[in-house]
Amino acid sequence: MNSTSTVVHLPPRPFMGVCLAAALAIVVAARSGAAIPAWLLPVELAATILSLFLLGSFTYQLEKDALTYGMSLVMFATFAGSGWTQQGMRGVFSAAELRGWLDVLQAATATPAALFIALEELIHLDTMLFILGLTFFVACIAHTRVLEEAAFFLLRRNAGAVLPTVIAITAVVAAASGIFSGVSMIGLAIRTLVIILLLAQAPPQTVRYAVIVCTAVTTVCGMWLAYGEPPNLIMKANLINPASGTPYLTDGFFLLYCLPAAVLTYGCVAWSLRQKIGGLRVDLARLDVLDGNAAAVRFLQALQHGEVLLPVEFAEAHAAELGAHAAEVVERTRTGEALGLALVHAGVAQPLRKQLLGRFIDESLADALDRHYVLESQNMSPGLDEGEVVIARALAKLDERRIGVRRTGLLAALPFGGLLVAHAFNHHLPLFLASFAGFAVALAAIWSLPKMRAAALRAAWVEFSEYLFLLPLFFSISLLTRSEFFGQFQQLIQSGSRSMGPASMALAQFFGSSVLSALLDNNVVADFAARAIQGLPPVLILLFSMSQIAGYALGGCWTHIGSAQSVVAYAFIRRDLDPRFGPLQYVRAFSPLLATMAVVLTLYIVVVAYVTAGG
Repeated sequence: MNSTSTVVHLPPRPFMGVCLAAALAIVVAARSGAAIPAWLLPVELAATILSLFLLGSFTYQLEKDALTYGMSLVMFATFAGSGWTQQGMRGVFSAAELRGWLDVLQAATATPAALFIALEELIHLDTMLFILGLTFFVACIAHTRVLEEAAFFLLRRNAGAVLPTVIAITAVVAAASGIFSGVSMIGLAIRTLVIILLLAQAPPQTVRYAVIVCTAVTTVCGMWLAYGEPPNLIMKANLINPASGTPYLTDGFFLLYCLPAAVLTYGCVAWSLRQKIGGLRVDLARLDVLDGNAAAVRFLQALQHGEVLLPVEFAEAHAAELGAHAAEVVERTRTGEALGLALVHAGVAQPLRKQLLGRFIDESLADALDRHYVLESQNMSPGLDEGEVVIARALAKLDERRIGVRRTGLLAALPFGGLLVAHAFNHHLPLFLASFAGFAVALAAIWSLPKMRAAALRAAWVEFSEYLFLLPLFFSISLLTRSEFFGQFQQLIQSGSRSMGPASMALAQFFGSSVLSALLDNNVVADFAARAIQGLPPVLILLFSMSQIAGYALGGCWTHIGSAQSVVAYAFIRRDLDPRFGPLQYVRAFSPLLATMAVVLTLYIVVVAYVTAGG
């Protein structure tokens, strides 16, 4: 694919119209007596999932929501039509059959609890609500700038050495991704690492690589608990012990089977980072006043403007006002130069400089910022100039307010963690209550800051909306389950385990899940693959679950569409680092690290298979 080719967005409404027409045609054909083959439904689902890749990667693209919701109409019509044919229903329902359908619907909606259970079976409602609450929870906490504060604390403690700082940050992010969602953590991790690497004047390819590595940290290294990764929660919801009604994939399973895999793969990430950034260092003595107070600056941006932007993002957003200076300002900020200094070096007029600096930080600091950068551009600021003193005092005073907000926000971890523990002991307690409780407390911390509150809620909804395309796919896979489609896969896996051995079958599922998750969305792969191992002996369910989890985590970050994290990372590179960076370059850049992790995970799966299932 040519990374510079123009993307053509196909109109969603005509596609939805075609899907509706096709669904109506299937219904009419079934009611008139035509045979609707049962195999048509899995073919339609496979075509839908493959289209997510084809219509999301190349020149002609279609919105994911339009694709999945439109095709869900066709698949439901096919499911109903094939059911009528198989049961000999020609024409209309009989009165008894209609009453039976109405009785089922009434029972499913008789009480809120019954409706919740019905929707959980169809579309993983508890999981989706948990993700909803979690995205809003983390978005509120993120505005207290905890990660940036920790990053610069570590940078100073390490005397400006980049490698130990980045290793510590990514380790924290990996641990947090298992609890607070890798999708929520990757945006924070990317921006924090980019700030540090730009300050160290790292080469562009190194900065891009660090962004890509964040996908591995938040997916593969974050698979150690169920709560942080939607695919893990989906597998957990699908694999229920029929005897006890409890999940096979308990917290104990993740800690025993998945935590060692996460630790081993993080070792691969750390080794890779050592090769790439081992000699980089930030000159703390020459650190710009805004860079040195990154947490306070970004808190102020959200407080005053309702958005938090890197200098390059701000320059790109105001390219029209910069006019002929836009290209130079963008390029200078992309290489790590401070926005104010880039404006001075590019020759932007003073009134416009002050106006833009006021929009970027605060209007009350615009004059001081402009004086500071003019002096810096002339190398006339050996120490603290007057403008820098004003800026430093204002940011220090603001930081006291930020720390107070942070203390309140961090209290949200108490109800969140407490309800997660309660859910671990009582599976019937809905999981989403934990994330909603955490969100309620986190929101209270920033409630009195209207622009920051609006920014957090807006960012959280944008993030969660990326998951909405999954609902019709979950519904369609549930239809396949009711048509006993997965029984054939269960028999195949059982016979393969007997003939090939559990280790070989576990590896087959690991590599199969990796390849599928690279081409498709790993949430869909998790929902599809987990259903095929239901009904196996418990020891095999646990072994194969771990293999699949490792597979869709690894494959999900191999390509630019395999997971939500890879989508975020690829979009950031294209938007803020290199507009010419294409999907194939993404795959090439990530493949060496992926190959290393694949070897480590292969050996780990073989060892676990022989220890738990006798090979």
